[in-house]
Amino acid sequence: MRKYLLYLSVFMLIATFANAQATNYKVVFDMSSKDTVNQQAIIREIGLITSSNPNAKLEVVIYGQGLDLVVKDRSTQQSFVEKLITENKATFKVCAMTMKRNNIDKTQLVPGVEVVPDGIYEIISKQQEGWGYIKVGH
Repeated sequence: MRKYLLYLSVFMLIATFANAQATNYKVVFDMSSKDTVNQQAIIREIGLITSSNPNAKLEVVIYGQGLDLVVKDRSTQQSFVEKLITENKATFKVCAMTMKRNNIDKTQLVPGVEVVPDGIYEIISKQQEGWGYIKVGH
């Protein structure tokens, strides 16, 4: 009987830990690269994560040279970005200061992309909230 209770306790502990891991999966991706290989990689990574954990919270913060990822008719990944946003698999946020430096306004962005005042501040805020951080690059 004691052995059974021990196994049951261990199983419950593992199940609780696994559930906590799955429900708290939050990652912010730092995208500042113009390289289309990096832009393809972020789309692929989001697909892999959401296929194994549909409840994952994923956010891509774009600033600097990464801007083309979310500018209509410049993005090689536009259809994928639109689909991820529409299906609520990830949010895409772009730095207002980067947009201003590049003379881009909100109407030029892929539909559903959000504008934040400062991309780096957005990333730091997410980290303070317990989000994981991944710098996109190869």
